[in-house]
Amino acid sequence: MSTIGDLVSLIRGAVFQVFILCSPVLGAALIIGLIIAIFQATTSIQEQTLTFLPKMLVILAALALLGGWMFATMRGYTINLFSMIPDIAR
Repeated sequence: MSTIGDLVSLIRGAVFQVFILCSPVLGAALIIGLIIAIFQATTSIQEQTLTFLPKMLVILAALALLGGWMFATMRGYTINLFSMIPDIAR
């Protein structure tokens, strides 16, 4: 039988895994958004839809480049979870 500490550790691992998988894509979107915001501030172009297309392209590029790593990381985590099922069931 698993204890509360084991369950907290399992949830902590899941949250950490989500953070690790999301941070590169969110970081890329943050950087491109900052660059576009500086460009808009220096040129006085205040078009709000200007940021959507570059952010979308950068996010898609980041997913295309890091998708294999993200899938491998998630697969390893899922295999680890499924291997823990017999221990949790006791």
